[in-house]
Amino acid sequence: MRKITVFCPATIANVACGFDILGLAIDNIGDTMTVTMTSHKKLEITKITGADLPMGIDENVAGVAAKAMLKDLDISCGFEIEIVKNIKPGSGIGSSAASAAGVVYAINELLDRPFSLKELVVYAMQGEKLASGSLHADNVAPALMGGFVLIRSYSPIDIISINSPTELYAVVVHPQVELKTSDTRKILKKEVLLKDSIKQNADLAGLISGLYTNDYELISRSLNDYIIEPLRSLLIPFYDKVKLTAKQNGALGSGISGSGPSIFALCKGEESAVKVKKAMLKVYIDNGLNANAYHSKINDNGVKTIKDEVLQS
Repeated sequence: MRKITVFCPATIANVACGFDILGLAIDNIGDTMTVTMTSHKKLEITKITGADLPMGIDENVAGVAAKAMLKDLDISCGFEIEIVKNIKPGSGIGSSAASAAGVVYAINELLDRPFSLKELVVYAMQGEKLASGSLHADNVAPALMGGFVLIRSYSPIDIISINSPTELYAVVVHPQVELKTSDTRKILKKEVLLKDSIKQNADLAGLISGLYTNDYELISRSLNDYIIEPLRSLLIPFYDKVKLTAKQNGALGSGISGSGPSIFALCKGEESAVKVKKAMLKVYIDNGLNANAYHSKINDNGVKTIKDEVLQS
């Protein structure tokens, strides 16, 4: 019997032009999760701190993801799950994804890795379906695999790791309001204009090209969202002001992180990231709204093991 503790990173989904198909992992911000093997064949969530979330296996994203994974394995042991939530649910930086990705990674490690990371994404997606009502991988894929990840196809699943320039930093500002992904999906249009689709596709191609060629100017020109941002930005306080402030202070570009309300910016170098973070945060401070702000290099590792223990029999 073993016990493992893992760090589950926060993520930025969509990255402006890649709705539901592009995401990245960030550093320093994330949940921790401890999973313990047991001799009784039972899956339990025994403790959650940091958020008021359901403990039932079928009502918690970690429980749903783990249950889907274990259904495909013939094992005689069970697992107890403890979750420490540092990513606030409804923040737009992958709270549910951290739980879903973390639990399947931890169980996979305890069972000596029967599945690849890409295979684990499929199970983690089941947790995301519970949280948002849809099967999407733009948070769980980077959470598990690290870096930038492109989901080229969902049927069949086809996931591609994308290069990350060494000087690229992410900034996240989280105003203290909550937006549920399931709610923000309801306001989206079922159809988009052809001209908007063409522009968005061109920017997605430009962003990926810029990431591979370390072309920061191309990255900057490509961080545009003509389809989702005009609708979801209306739900985020002072969004236009924060976005303009980021650009004026040197950000390559910015946009809505996932479904919001967090706003992300990409920057070249840590000095620029710190300046942009302070400026974006100041908009909320000046307008009397509490907000948290972070800056981070792109996390190329994804979920990682903090501690792995062999239990005394």
